[in-house]
Amino acid sequence: MKYGIHLPNVGPFGSARVMADLAKETETAGWDGFFIWDHINRAYVFDNVNPWVALAAIAMNTSTVKIGAHVTPTPRRRPWNLARETVSIDHLSDGRLIFGFGIGSGAREEWDVFGEETNPKIRGEMLDEGLAVLTGLWTGERFSFEGKHYKVEETKFIPKPIQSPRIPLWGAGVWPNKAPFRRAAQFDGIYPIINPGETPELEQFQQMVAFMKEQQIQADFDFIFMANFQKPETWDSVEDQVEQYAKAGATWWIEEFTPGQFGLQWDDPWPVDVLKERIAKGPPSF
Repeated sequence: MKYGIHLPNVGPFGSARVMADLAKETETAGWDGFFIWDHINRAYVFDNVNPWVALAAIAMNTSTVKIGAHVTPTPRRRPWNLARETVSIDHLSDGRLIFGFGIGSGAREEWDVFGEETNPKIRGEMLDEGLAVLTGLWTGERFSFEGKHYKVEETKFIPKPIQSPRIPLWGAGVWPNKAPFRRAAQFDGIYPIINPGETPELEQFQQMVAFMKEQQIQADFDFIFMANFQKPETWDSVEDQVEQYAKAGATWWIEEFTPGQFGLQWDDPWPVDVLKERIAKGPPSF
């Protein structure tokens, strides 16, 4: 099991310098990954940092942790620009980037306001084509593409990524909607969004892992469990939960910090000091 921290790129974390400092603290404390959101606009008006600028600062201030923006809504990015950004960060980090992809959530502030595509089905088509363009350009070989949404005349993108055979790709999807999981099975990992309901979260995770293993995934496929940020009262007891998810097939335990977990609104003061204490304590173990 590997362990990571996942932070919104907004509010008190809406600064590349702040993110870079937190990433260094995370690495020093023994965590394996430092990941950030990829949002460009939110309902509340507060600071928001471009994730790729933040990742450049993070890459420069760390040397071992895996990094990435999870999840990048690929349909609102031009895939050739995204190819250049991802390869640049991969080189800057000496091959530590993991690219997370999805169709994006339906937040009006990031789609409708800017005239972006709002139909989930069409965004799914754009995602599939975007991934084909992205991975094609990553090869560093002559490449061309013609689809419904994107066209690339024969060209060559260099340098190619440091990582081989490519930058790892983790797909995101809301369980039990199967289409995103079938798409992710073609690549390197799954970032499931599991909503609380009548079925316990652990049981849903087990069902998801079983479904993915039916899709002929690669042997080293990553299963990411997105855990809530662990508050001080759970720091000494979280190991049992970690062990349960490890037995269920999780390869990454990533703790996500949001103000809602503390009963706060997005525009309330965030308990950043508690986050720093959690990071300094280090990842759980079992």
